[in-house]
This record gives sequence, structure tokens and C-alpha cells, in this order.
Amino acid sequence: MNFEVAVVLATALGALADPVRLQMLDLIRRAESGAICACAFTEPVNRSQPTVSHHLKVLLEAGLVSSERRGRWIWYSLSERGAAALDAVSAVISPSAAGEPHAGGHA
Repeated sequence: MNFEVAVVLATALGALADPVRLQMLDLIRRAESGAICACAFTEPVNRSQPTVSHHLKVLLEAGLVSSERRGRWIWYSLSERGAAALDAVSAVISPSAAGEPHAGGHA
């Protein structure tokens, strides 16, 4: 892997290495419209708006989300990289989610 690819990967992994950001990515993934307003994160993640904005900036800079201004609010949706990253993280921490049997259960 060349250095540029390593930098992109490290940035994405750093963004994913925070429980609040993982929650936020999951909220975006589950949004009915495929996007969620920045104003809708504070209650579910139990963080202030400035903290939410910081986390969204990190996710955006890592290329895990995309943003669109609608009026005075910014709406966020998962990028292809973000969706793939969530799938990869889920597969690593929950092999049964990827179709593999889990300990103590049936296939």
C-alpha cells in the first residue's frame, strides 16, 4: 500500500474509532430518506450541537459522509466509503452479521 492510500485509510479509521461518530453513522444509515439533518443528532447521541458539528466535520473530512445545505440546515448522508466502512466494521465485530455462525448458536 502506498503512503497516500495509507493516509486515507488512517483518516477513515481514526474517524471510525469514536463511539459517538459510529452512532452518528448508524443514525444516518437508518434515516428513512437516506439523509439526516445536523439538528437531529444532539438528542440521540446526547451531545451538544458544537460537539455534534465537530464529529460531523471529522466524518466529512474522512469522506464517510456527504453534506447538502437545505435552507439554513445541513443534511448528511452516507458516502459509498462510509457505507462500506460500516459494513466492514460490522463484519469484524459481529461475524454473525456477515453470515458466519456465532459461538453457542446454530448456523
